[in-house]
Amino acid sequence: MKKQSPLPTDGGTIVNRVYFNLKWLLCLLLTLLTTTVNAQHTHADGTVHDDAAHGDHEPAAEAIKMKKSEAISERYELVLKYEHLHADEAGKLMLYVADPVTNRPISNAKINLTASLDSKAKFDIKPKEAGIYEVNSLFSKERTFALTAKIDGINGPDLMMLKGVLVGHDESEHSHEGEETATAWYQNPYVLGIGGLALGMLLMFLLMRVRNRKLMIVLLLGGSLLPTAHYQPSQAQDDGHDHGGVGKQTATTMSDEFEVPKETQFLFEILTAKVETGNFRETTQLYGTVIPASTGMAVVQTPQIGRIVSLNARVGQRIGKGQTLAVLEQTIDAGTQVNLQAERNNLEAELLAAQKEFDRLKKIEDIAAKRDLSEAEARLSKAQENLKVLNNIAKNGKGNSRLVALTAPIAGVVAPFAVAIGSTVGIGETLFTITNLSKVYVEAQVFDQDADKVRTGVGFEVECQRDVEKHQSNRVRLLSTAQMVNANQSQKMLFEVDNPDGAFKIGEYVTVRVKTAQDARTLALPNAAFNQINGKPCVFVKETPERFRVEYVATGHNNGSETTILNGLESNEKVVISSAYQLKMIFLNQ
Repeated sequence: MKKQSPLPTDGGTIVNRVYFNLKWLLCLLLTLLTTTVNAQHTHADGTVHDDAAHGDHEPAAEAIKMKKSEAISERYELVLKYEHLHADEAGKLMLYVADPVTNRPISNAKINLTASLDSKAKFDIKPKEAGIYEVNSLFSKERTFALTAKIDGINGPDLMMLKGVLVGHDESEHSHEGEETATAWYQNPYVLGIGGLALGMLLMFLLMRVRNRKLMIVLLLGGSLLPTAHYQPSQAQDDGHDHGGVGKQTATTMSDEFEVPKETQFLFEILTAKVETGNFRETTQLYGTVIPASTGMAVVQTPQIGRIVSLNARVGQRIGKGQTLAVLEQTIDAGTQVNLQAERNNLEAELLAAQKEFDRLKKIEDIAAKRDLSEAEARLSKAQENLKVLNNIAKNGKGNSRLVALTAPIAGVVAPFAVAIGSTVGIGETLFTITNLSKVYVEAQVFDQDADKVRTGVGFEVECQRDVEKHQSNRVRLLSTAQMVNANQSQKMLFEVDNPDGAFKIGEYVTVRVKTAQDARTLALPNAAFNQINGKPCVFVKETPERFRVEYVATGHNNGSETTILNGLESNEKVVISSAYQLKMIFLNQ
């Protein structure tokens, strides 16, 4: 049997086989890669998706876009909203009526609508809510109309025109849909797959024809370095696929303009006002503390050691001056009892002697001297009064203790106390505290540069901020200027504040504003109009009935109710002065 020869070890033969195998492998890889690449497409956000995986995906339903027409005059602002209107079909529209300056909704207005070029059109208008009217319509033609609105409300009669009310199909939308359908054939996954397969087979055929090894290596290296091409639709086109919860990562810049529907404006009571140059009175701001007035606080203390036997007041009770709060019983020691008894005996003997002398002189009144009778009568009265005083000191006139009534020195409200009937109290112990907040004092610190402004001020205002509440009073009077200087070189000035509702509490920190004598002419806005975004002061400007703009401003002096505008706004711009915080949240969440 002939022995099988070993495998050839010639270097050229091995290279040929390797070259042949590499050529087949390269052709196969290029075919698969081309088919796979063409079966995929890349979105504008950079994510790649397989068309075959989305072949059964249904496009999401389009959200119905509301159409609207707006009209503005010097008296009224109208916004008409609707969806689809068709001829000879009942339609439903919503009409919003507001004041063009203040943005307040206008109710109970008489409104009449007519359509140009359609005399048979009918409109039934019913008020729904404040400033909102429901319009039931019936058109006889399909075209774009201009509706004439005749309105008579609180601002007077007016005639306005709502343009661009479309009845029928919007042909621009249909033409856009057709254009998308016509240009979407190349995105079909079958077309991309078959085309990729054909391209791969063509490349394989061309490589099989290559005999030059060096050229083959160059093509191999060049093919591996070529970038993979992906079809990227324009950002404006929407493929309608579900991206697994990942939103489009497009780099967008937040615009300073945003829209707020009219119904939202009415709900949040968003009000506006025109910015105009007017009088602005500057103020000097001071800080102070509320202290009791001269008769605003009093304490009731025990004059002696004893026991509470009666309590006639409760916490929070409003009492009058001189009203009895409690009765204190004092226990008397033995020595005091002996002295009291001896004094009582003396007074009783004196009373008995004075009574006998008065009775004797009364019997001989005809012959007795008139002066002696008067003296006897005076002696009897004095003895009776002395005994009465002693009996009031000792209980029932004979006991070993005496009662002391504790009365209110001022009228006011009883503060919380911690005594009860039967409690033993010591001498000088404070039992009750009575406060009267009808008038309070404010002790304010004033530095030297503001002292003259306080003395020449034409008015004062005190305010305090407690949680979300703000208390304010302009019934303020300067009682006294500083008599001494503090350690920080500030002066203490005393103000008297009328406080009938008790809004200012003792010990509370408050702000005192001193009004200057002259007014300045400048742009100013209420403090409620200002907000901050990223640390910058801003206001919201109304441009159209449903479009607002964020305007960053430079603010000046704040007098407590208004703040001046140094830069950022022009006269006659309509600025939001109410519910500006709600607008800020809408803007940040858009």
